[in-house]
Amino acid sequence: MTAQLLQFGGSLAAILIIAWLVMRLGLGGDTRIRDEEHARELAEEAMCGFDPVDVSVDRGRTGALLRNANGQIMILRRHGSHFVTRLLRSAEDVRLHQNNLTFVTGERTFGEVTLDLGPKAQEWAASLRRMETAPMLETRNA
Repeated sequence: MTAQLLQFGGSLAAILIIAWLVMRLGLGGDTRIRDEEHARELAEEAMCGFDPVDVSVDRGRTGALLRNANGQIMILRRHGSHFVTRLLRSAEDVRLHQNNLTFVTGERTFGEVTLDLGPKAQEWAASLRRMETAPMLETRNA
């Protein structure tokens, strides 16, 4: 009986130590985009020199659309505890449904991305329709 209690106590102590370390290191959290400034920082990390002039963060704060002064548009989305990005080259595979924009990348690792941009979805959709047809995406990781 004493051996079982010692084993239980040791196991419980180990679990508590591991949980404390995970919290201390900030691991395993629910990673979200805090605000537009955070989205700008993530874009800069992914592509040095990408300076957004227009930013829209998804209502769930798991993705964003960013446009720089040159008209390049970056899609930013959560991938696990990190974020990945792609530069949009064409609006051929973009769908608007109410406040949601869905981007079909055709890329298995990036997948289909739906952003709830609220009323700004219509503005983005209109600006995307004006894009010229070119290859869809360029790979970037944040």
